[in-house]
Amino acid sequence: MAYIPYGYKIQDGVVTVDEKSAGQVKVFFEKYLSGLSLTVAGEQAGIDKTHSVMGRILKDVSYLGNDVYPAIIDKEIFDKAEEVRNKRAKDLGRVVELAAFTSPPPKERFKMNKPGNKLPVDPFARAEHLYNLIESEE
Repeated sequence: MAYIPYGYKIQDGVVTVDEKSAGQVKVFFEKYLSGLSLTVAGEQAGIDKTHSVMGRILKDVSYLGNDVYPAIIDKEIFDKAEEVRNKRAKDLGRVVELAAFTSPPPKERFKMNKPGNKLPVDPFARAEHLYNLIESEE
């Protein structure tokens, strides 16, 4: 394992709960659900990590428990935090909906005109000349 989520430790080759940091993770979830931002909730929980790390903690399903990690957060709290996170992202315009894309789809079919007899000797000029011969078939 290259990465052990905050709140866990390896003891005798087994992943176990680090009681102090696991308690901080629980407090972090509570503070976040109470309306605080990721950073402020982390600071008040005593977790000295960046905003992006706090976001990863909030989304890490390892805290629910699995074959490797013991549970720290129950599913109800985890799901509620995910719901709040998604709502905040949507309210702040940080969620890009696929339907919002109005750009045309990329061209998929191309043809290349004949290069002619006189190609530039310089490899960069030759590449540019050949590239300029490519046209979309649509």
